Amino acid sequence: MHKRNSRLLLAVAAAATAGMALAGCSAGGGDNSDDGVATIQFWHRTFTPVENDWYAGIVKQFNESQDEIKVVDTEVPADAWDQKMKSAQAAGKAPDIYTFSASITDAVNAGQLHELNDLVPQDKLDEIIEPAQPISQLDGKYYAYPLLLEPQTVLFWNKDLLSAAGLDPETGPTTWDELLDMCAAIKPTLADGQYCISPASDAVTFAWSSVGQQYNFAGHTALNEDWTAPDIDDDGYRQLMENYKTLWDEGYMAQQALDVYVGGKDFGEEKVAFKVSGSWMMSEIGSDYADVLPKTGIGAFPNSADADGRGATTLGNFRWVIDAKSKNAQAAADFLTWALAGDPELLVPFFVDTQFTKVPVRESVQEAVSADEASAAAPWSSIVMNDIVPSAIPEPTYPWDVSLAVGTAMESVMKGAASPDDAIKTAEDAINTVIQRDDLPSKAPTS
Repeated sequence: MHKRNSRLLLAVAAAATAGMALAGCSAGGGDNSDDGVATIQFWHRTFTPVENDWYAGIVKQFNESQDEIKVVDTEVPADAWDQKMKSAQAAGKAPDIYTFSASITDAVNAGQLHELNDLVPQDKLDEIIEPAQPISQLDGKYYAYPLLLEPQTVLFWNKDLLSAAGLDPETGPTTWDELLDMCAAIKPTLADGQYCISPASDAVTFAWSSVGQQYNFAGHTALNEDWTAPDIDDDGYRQLMENYKTLWDEGYMAQQALDVYVGGKDFGEEKVAFKVSGSWMMSEIGSDYADVLPKTGIGAFPNSADADGRGATTLGNFRWVIDAKSKNAQAAADFLTWALAGDPELLVPFFVDTQFTKVPVRESVQEAVSADEASAAAPWSSIVMNDIVPSAIPEPTYPWDVSLAVGTAMESVMKGAASPDDAIKTAEDAINTVIQRDDLPSKAPTS
């Protein structure tokens, strides 16, 4: 599947099913065969071709490495993932182990995920780097083992288009004020059909892609610490919304999106000087728009003037989880431990073949990936690792509907459908409904 389409389907599926434990295909969890071999069902989504090849390869290598466990690998189209898993769970036939990208909070509270502390050696859990720990554990207990982290809000720029406007092509904007000034300089130099920037532009995309920006501007996200009330009625949220309204009102962005946020076609076809997307977009530019790659700049997304060291992105991820009802939980954990927590060299091809756009979650794997000779041709890797990841925050653990309320507010202000005050009030009402409906205070993280 093409990178752009794959990411779009993943984003839509994540938006529709956040907080749910998902996977899918026919057949259910594994069992023991007559010869004593434990059969494990492993389901993962359809990713990019190189990622799919890695998944198939890692299963094959594991099966050939021993004779006590047989892993059956099933690849599921992302747009079929939700329904397949719901059906499997309803029938009691969920897979033993599967990929997972949503918050684990709802899934753990629903009893869908198996605790890993008694299944995976503690020294292997201890290897998970600090930024990946919040997405993998709840109240000090691990329920997921991450494969990767990837910043979800990164700024890309076309060096030629910046040069044509008399701007330094090697340096992107570090603040929103600089971004707006640069757009003012770039706009007169563009041809018809070209725009300064392609950012998020709809409620669903804002909901997940702007969480880091919310933190950047306000110093917090959409709920208070004990999840008893919304926390969006402040000047930080208002200013963030107003900034997007400026992009819209000044014509710096297209009023009909040129491409999806997760894709790079608009940037690859040089329709925009700046593109906002996740770090994964660089792999699409490298594979599909090789002539644009040398003139592509990459950097952290611009900050609020008052950010005080806070970054403007969350760290997306994919983790592996074990179903709480698996009949062979230990065998599934043995496979997980071997593949994700074992020999770093098993993981190097994944990060190399995805063109160094993702971050390993173990230092030993980071070192092995950096030592690969291909890393010298991917200077963006060090920018992602050193300039973007250290100040990024984990994805929120509160329900998706909370994020969607904020995303809806941001879109309505940007497009002039509501004032910031009115949009915030509407979002607060929606969030309060979720708080009461889902009894969020009882589910708030305690650590």
